[in-house]
Amino acid sequence: MGAGTPDTLFFDLDGTLIDSALGITQCVAHALTEMGKPVPPYAELLRWIGPSLRISFAAVFDDPARIEQAVDYYRERFDVVGWREHEVYPGIGQVVQDLHARGHRLAIVTAKNEPHARRIVEHLPFGACFDDVIGATPDGSRSSKPDLVAEALHRRQLAPAACWMIGDRRMDIEGARHHGMRNIGVLWGFGGAEELQAAGAQHLAETPEALPALIA
Repeated sequence: MGAGTPDTLFFDLDGTLIDSALGITQCVAHALTEMGKPVPPYAELLRWIGPSLRISFAAVFDDPARIEQAVDYYRERFDVVGWREHEVYPGIGQVVQDLHARGHRLAIVTAKNEPHARRIVEHLPFGACFDDVIGATPDGSRSSKPDLVAEALHRRQLAPAACWMIGDRRMDIEGARHHGMRNIGVLWGFGGAEELQAAGAQHLAETPEALPALIA
């Protein structure tokens, strides 16, 4: 962090702030069951965390109408119970509060449906630290990380050079690099070092406590 205004920090949600594996995998399983498809093993369901739902369901269903039906079934369960099925990663709440206290502006940039993401962030004990939540549109017209980062930059009226993207999957790094933005790949989520390095991550953080020094 140099002189002047502290950088703005864009945080991914799933796999970065919260371990949402239970809620996401159970909602995917619900959708597949309702659509008459077999539910794959848990390890395979974890791959659904990160990409947009429509991209993941497109690997199962050829027909766009069937993809939309599957998304609807996913959201049906998520609206009722799935949004609450997560745990906050140890240490990340304090780090977010410390970064906010340093003067950083913070926002969430997630491929999760924006209304769902807002509901989750509002219920986080440190959710008030975030100025905005930028998520996917319900119709999927904005769901890729480059598009989400572009929306965040536009909405907050920010230059990429003044921002960082912090996330656990290659999509987070690719979204940042698309805009020439500095980035940190976090190792406590769902991606892992190999995936993040292959995507071109500038920095890797093994723990939440490592973030402030990397940003400084």
